[in-house]
Amino acid sequence: MNLLPNYSGYTLEAGIDEAGRGCLAGPVVAAAVVLPMDYRHALLNDSKQLNHKQRVLLRTDIVRDAVAWAIGEASPEEIDQINILQATYLAMHRAIAALHTQPEYLIVDGNRFKAYEKAPHTCIVKGDGKYLSIAAASVLAKTHRDELMSALAQEYAGYGWERNAGYPTPEHRNCIAKLGTTRHHRQSFRLLPEQLPLF
Repeated sequence: MNLLPNYSGYTLEAGIDEAGRGCLAGPVVAAAVVLPMDYRHALLNDSKQLNHKQRVLLRTDIVRDAVAWAIGEASPEEIDQINILQATYLAMHRAIAALHTQPEYLIVDGNRFKAYEKAPHTCIVKGDGKYLSIAAASVLAKTHRDELMSALAQEYAGYGWERNAGYPTPEHRNCIAKLGTTRHHRQSFRLLPEQLPLF
């Protein structure tokens, strides 16, 4: 399926997506990407449909070709304080604010979004498989977060973050049970199925 280049008709339309919302550790990361109106890319798709090598190659093309792009994060502490949904909005707002060219319209992956200032927006369910700019945002958010978690894995060995990126895999949960939690774990999440005391 060919992804669409534009939804609103505005030239400066930003696609917004996040990565890491369901993780047990690490920040939630969002990206905002404004692509040229006539942009085309044969490989660009929802990051979940791509392998690691394809995402890394695509990131280079997106950064090179985009009119503007930016990354925003919300920390585990912020997630625990304001909940994951609000933290996701916060990361998205930070990504939009960091764009060197402010967009005229926002298209956001998913079914909910907290309005950013006065920018008009539309939520698009599975938008990362429908619009190029949202797919591009999904690639940037995913690659940024994966690299961040791989770097943290060097400091916090034993949790397999270089493989699981903080997601609730059996390996990750087993490591939490054996090693306890780190300051990068989201304490407001159900870290273990039986919710053992965490130290």
